[in-house]
Parts: sequence; structure tokens; C-alpha cells
Amino acid sequence: MAPDVTAAKPAEGVSVPAGTGRGSLGRFLRWDVLVGMLLVLVFAGGSAGSPGFASIDNLSFALGDLGEIALIALAMTMLVVAAEVDLSVASVLGLSSALVGSLWDAGWAIESIIPLVIVVGAGCGLVNGLLVTRLGLPSLAVTIGTLALYRGLAYVVLGDRAIAEFPQQYVDLAVNDVPGTPVPYPVMLFILLAAVTGVVLHATGFGRSLFAIGAQEEAAQFAGIRVKRIKLTLFVLSGAIAAFAGVVYTLRYGSARADNGVGLELAVIAAVLLGGVDFDGGRGTLGGVIAGVLLIGLLRNLLMLNDVSTEIQSIVTGLLLIISVITPRLVAAVGRRRIPAPASSPPPPES
Repeated sequence: MAPDVTAAKPAEGVSVPAGTGRGSLGRFLRWDVLVGMLLVLVFAGGSAGSPGFASIDNLSFALGDLGEIALIALAMTMLVVAAEVDLSVASVLGLSSALVGSLWDAGWAIESIIPLVIVVGAGCGLVNGLLVTRLGLPSLAVTIGTLALYRGLAYVVLGDRAIAEFPQQYVDLAVNDVPGTPVPYPVMLFILLAAVTGVVLHATGFGRSLFAIGAQEEAAQFAGIRVKRIKLTLFVLSGAIAAFAGVVYTLRYGSARADNGVGLELAVIAAVLLGGVDFDGGRGTLGGVIAGVLLIGLLRNLLMLNDVSTEIQSIVTGLLLIISVITPRLVAAVGRRRIPAPASSPPPPES
């Protein structure tokens, strides 16, 4: 059973980060609340300024277009809360796509390909996790290296070829909406997994352990939390979900290529950080991440509707990534400055 690592009441004289106070200002300054408000503003502005933006067909397309980002962001949220990161997810997605195409071209059944590809993705995550937890290497450096490694393996598997003509029933699952709703099947799966992830992250001892690890790893170890085992599990989970996202990506576009998903890791990281998860770990909410995913998806869709080039879209994603790192720290600084300093104790009486 995981130890109770919920935060204790701050001692007198200890400043409280912005957004953690009980006053109306503290609630307003919560970063995830601000992102939610910005999401509403973007939707309202897009609806007013771009004909067709708020149509059911367009919103369904926008949701489907961010399905892989949303799925990968779930595992990435838990990793970043634990003060780690996995930049290899897009390359695992590409390797997964290459394997799907190569095995399908070799005559394998799609029902056999999908579980095998997920196992391979979990193996990629295991390699990342072992390098981080057993050798003590920083996850940022490790996953930059495996980003190149796994993408290279994708080209070894499939080369420059593009494989298409997958079973129509599986393509339909990747692109069609759930009957009676404007929600694509992959997004519905994301909703179900997000509900499970939210419970695990915010209502279980395992989730509290993640926040404790991210806040202060050494203290978490002294509290009896199995830090290395938990981090290894998170990396394996990240690889498996990235591989499954690669299957969805391949079927949605109807094409298996080694370069599928290039640059997707930036959108995932931007969504997680924009959602208020601290890159240093120990702080964040899944609700904020979901708002961040939707915000990036709506912005991308709005730019596409206005014929903005993919290069400009990449610039916007990069700017959001920078803003998501800088702004919460500025908000926290403002919140701390508004908390009055504790009154100094009177000097002891002279003897």
C-alpha cells in the first residue's frame, strides 16, 4: 500500500504557490482555469470569425485530428508529474506505423499485428526506462537519443515505401464517429482512458506517489515509495500508448510510412505544459491537460481553415510551448507577492 503523501498544511511563514489558496484570487490564478477560459475565448472567436468553424462536421474533424496527441498526452502527463519526460513518443509512433505496414505487406492479419506492435512499443519504453532508472541518466537526454534511434529503426523496417489498403472495418474505426455522436471512435477511447487516468492520478495512492516523486524524489524514497519501479512502469506505458497511437494514425490516414508523426512530440509536450503540469514535476491536473489538448487542436483547426501554412502552425505550437513554461511561473510569482509576510515575533524580554 502506498504511503499517504498528501500535502500537509504549510507551516507558518511558508509561502503558498499561486492557485493553491482558498481565496477567489487563488482560484482565478490557477493556470488550468486560465487555460479553460482561453479555450472558451478561442472557440467563441473562431465561431464568430470563421464560417463553418463551429459546425458539427468541422468539430468532429478537429477532434479526430488530435486523437493521437490526446492519447499520448495521458501517459506524458503522469511522466512529467513525476519529473520525467519522453521525447521519443513520435518516433515510437513512426516505428509502430512502419511495423504495421511491413507486417501487413508480408501477409499478417491485422488482428495479430496490433498486439505485437503494442508490445514492441512497450519494449521501446522499457529501454528508455532502464536507461533512466538503472543507469541514472536524465530522461531528456536519453529520449532525445532514442528519438533518433527509433526513427532510424522505422526506416530500416519500411524504408521510403508507403503501404496502404488496410482492412476497411479497421479504417472505419479510426475515422468514423460513434453512432449518434460527433465524437470519433479514437476520441471516445481517449475519453474512457482519461477518466481512468484522472482517477488514478488524483484519487489513488499511486497518483499521490507520482506527485511526491516529482516534488522531491529523495523524500519520496525515504517515505517508502518505489521510485525506480514506478518510473519504469510509466516509461513502458508511454511506449505502449505511443505504439497504439501509431496504429490509429496509420489507419486514420490509410498509409503506413516511416516518417509518420514527425514532430508530434512537440504538440504533446506543449499540450501537457500548457495544461499547467510543471516541467519540474510535482504539480498539475489532468483537467488542465485536457483543456490544453483541446486548445491546441482548436487552434490548429482554426489556422487550417484560414489557409495558414504548416510552418506557421509549427511556429504557433513552439510559441505556446514557451508561453506554457514562462507564464505559470509569472502567475505564481504574482500570487506569492500578494501573500502578506508573517508578522515578526516580538523580541524576548530582557532578563
